[in-house]
Amino acid sequence: MKIQILVDNKNSWILPYARKLLSKLRNDKHEVSFLFNHNDVVKGDILFLLSCERLFKKLSLNKHNIVVHESNLPKGKGWSPVTWEILKGKNEIVTTLFEAEDELDSGVIYVQKKIKFLGDELVNEIRSKQGKSTIDLCYYFVKNYKNVSGKKQLGKSSFYRKRNSVDSELNINQTILEQFNLLRVCDNKRYPAHFYHMGQKYLIKIYKDEK
Repeated sequence: MKIQILVDNKNSWILPYARKLLSKLRNDKHEVSFLFNHNDVVKGDILFLLSCERLFKKLSLNKHNIVVHESNLPKGKGWSPVTWEILKGKNEIVTTLFEAEDELDSGVIYVQKKIKFLGDELVNEIRSKQGKSTIDLCYYFVKNYKNVSGKKQLGKSSFYRKRNSVDSELNINQTILEQFNLLRVCDNKRYPAHFYHMGQKYLIKIYKDEK
C-alpha cells in the first residue's frame, strides 16, 4: 500500500516512534513516505496523522486518514489527553485509533488499547509508553487492514483544552506529594515546572536518580 506518515512539528517528541513505524512498514514492502508539511500529502491508501498540531483538511486524498488519541473517545477529545488524564490521577489510559473527520476527534473507532502506568513515570517514560502504543496500533491497522471495521463513537463528548506554560505552575502552599502528578508531566526543557515567590519566578526540574 501507499502509506504516508505526517508529523507537522519537526521538534515533536513522537518523531523517533514515527520513524520506527516507518521502518516497520517499509520492511513489510509498503511504499511509505515521512512528511512534515500538510501540503506535501498526496493521494494514497493510508495517511497517519501523528501528534499533529494543526487539523489536516485534505481528507479526500487518502482512503483512510488515521489518528491516534489517548482517551476513551468520545470522552477526552482535544489536546494533551495523557497529561490531563494523569493529572486526574489515572494510571490506566485508553488509546484510540480512529478515522479523522472534519470535526475534531469525531471519526469512527477502529481499535483501542490500554496503557498502564505505575504512577512513578516522568514525562519521557510516559511518552515512551505512549509512543510504543501508537506504533502498535498503527501497525495493527495496516496488518489487519482488510478485516478491521469501524464503529461510531457513542456517548457524551468531553474536551480538553490546549495547555500552555501557565499550566506548569506549582502552588507553593501545596506539598510536593499533592503536586507530584504535575511534576511528572512537566517537560524540563519546553515547559518546566515553576513557581513564583516574592516577585521572582523559579524553575523546578525533575529527574530520577538512576542509582
